[in-house]
Amino acid sequence: MELDPTGIATGATKEDKKQRKQFIVDFYGKWIVENPTKRLYNNSLEAFIEVRFLSLEETAGHASLKYKSTVAVTFLSEIIKNAIVPRDKMRNIVSEKPRLHVKNQSRFSKMFIMEYEKANFGKIKLTVGELRGSGQKIQYCITAIENG
Repeated sequence: MELDPTGIATGATKEDKKQRKQFIVDFYGKWIVENPTKRLYNNSLEAFIEVRFLSLEETAGHASLKYKSTVAVTFLSEIIKNAIVPRDKMRNIVSEKPRLHVKNQSRFSKMFIMEYEKANFGKIKLTVGELRGSGQKIQYCITAIENG
């Protein structure tokens, strides 16, 4: 298994993906220690985005599949603060309906597909769900958007 200087497996084998998944779990653990409120303010949504166990679970499952997505997770704070939510021509925030057949999305009334352009890296997708009832914004998943 080949690792980059930060300790992330670079290959595409099952073992590489397993190592990346553990790297993400460990990263979130450290992030939570450094951010005990487990939330950061997003300027575009004009709301706090909460990081929960679901955030870790979904991100570890999806971002571990590709090396670049795993690296993207290491920019978590920057992404949550600076990702931009799409707006329509009337400047209204654009959201999507959650996928009803996806169990982890069933608790949300809206899903926001946001983007962050990281210099010298590329675009990163941040998916945020809005909880039914409370309206809390929950970080759902982070993945790199492959160029081309």
